[in-house]
Amino acid sequence: MMHQPVGKLLLFGATGDLAQRMLLPSLYALHADGLLPSGLTITGTARSEKDDETYREFARHALEEFLPADRKDDSAVGSFLDRLNYQALDASQVEGFVALKDKLGDISGGLAIFLSTAPWLFGPTIEGLKSAGLTGDNVRISLEKPLGKDLASSREINDLVAGVFPEERTFRIDHYLGKETVQNILALRFGNSLFEPVWNAQGIDHVQITVSENVGLEGRAGFYDETGALRDMVQNHMLQLVALIAMEPPARFDGTAIRDEKVKVLRSLRKISAQEAPQLTVTGQYGGGAVKGEIVRDYASDLGKSSGTETFVAIKAHVDNWRWHGVPFYLRTGKRLAERRSEIVIQFKPVPHSIFAERGGALQPNTLAIRLQPEEYVRLLVMAKQPGLDREGVRLREVPLNLSLENEFAGTRRRIAYERLLLDLIEGDPTLFVRRDEVEAQWEWIDGIRAGWDANDMKPKPYASGSWGPSASIALTERDGVTWNE
Repeated sequence: MMHQPVGKLLLFGATGDLAQRMLLPSLYALHADGLLPSGLTITGTARSEKDDETYREFARHALEEFLPADRKDDSAVGSFLDRLNYQALDASQVEGFVALKDKLGDISGGLAIFLSTAPWLFGPTIEGLKSAGLTGDNVRISLEKPLGKDLASSREINDLVAGVFPEERTFRIDHYLGKETVQNILALRFGNSLFEPVWNAQGIDHVQITVSENVGLEGRAGFYDETGALRDMVQNHMLQLVALIAMEPPARFDGTAIRDEKVKVLRSLRKISAQEAPQLTVTGQYGGGAVKGEIVRDYASDLGKSSGTETFVAIKAHVDNWRWHGVPFYLRTGKRLAERRSEIVIQFKPVPHSIFAERGGALQPNTLAIRLQPEEYVRLLVMAKQPGLDREGVRLREVPLNLSLENEFAGTRRRIAYERLLLDLIEGDPTLFVRRDEVEAQWEWIDGIRAGWDANDMKPKPYASGSWGPSASIALTERDGVTWNE
């Protein structure tokens, strides 16, 4: 593995939304904390005509707008901007890449390329980099989704990249893997002897994963309408969470071992057949309603035309292997739902025999909730006896054992996911990036679901904005005697 820091970073899409909100603030934070290699230069490229000076001004405005107040420091901002250069480029024209190479200068110290670009530009960009000699052994590339819209188009993009960059120099980003709480799943499972013995079909009744948003389209209308909730959220982020929750213990903490175990889970996902799609999946599209007390419009009005794209999806999934035999994984995600929340809920099995029942004590099975946003915590609900003399019978109550990352690590700086991922890219550590075989296993499962929707002509059911999605989503779990955690 090439675990050495590079001397240069090249950002495609350097004037885009992602660059302003995430990439520039993240790189600045790493710079301010002295974590970037000392001579590292950052070259931005995009179509807009700017020079070094105007790009630095542009970056200064982005930092002004998106950095938290306690991070702003004039001298650090100044020395960070000194690292920035800019080269205008129309990536669809191969000729422009020679000027880009000249701008970068000597790349013998290694180059990392961050590519967040429209999917149709992948081919020309890779071609251009190759023709200009920007793809040598000391160059690594990171790719931002969407990497295709199904298995076939994803293979096409991966083949294009693989023709020039071998897998060990290709870093596919899933920004959920940069989140501290997501990495904590590994610490929780494999750093404690408490959980692993019951982390299986004998101990766990079911798993729920919810990623809900209260926003609607927010300026991504065209992209989102072609994509839909299943491809936008489930195919990448949610299946990565399933893989981390369900994987076998890796032999060591490194990119190969961890990703070997993740891909086994993704390949073990039970295919959802066309016959089962109507029973095991629910799709929805938001209607009008109220979110946080504000009246909002339906999806078609937000989009400006009627559409069959789903803004909500719920799925009952299974991982077919020894560990998870018969344990359902309920997944749901959607826009304009009741609240913004990402969480994993592990519901354990009840105790085999309750000694409290005849004394009136009702038991709830233990629940482990791992909350990724907006707060970050791990909470285990356990049964305890309410204080008292028990003349009226035994009263039991669920009480939380709480690990709040905000409180527990209050003195430690909370970093956004891209800080971790950009630093790992610069240093060449692939552990938190997604390997090609994972992406293809994810797409294969997702394509099966979409084929089922087509075969049954399933149309998204309307749901009120500000609700928890279509009523069919409640029925999906209720018929198994399970209630969504709300």
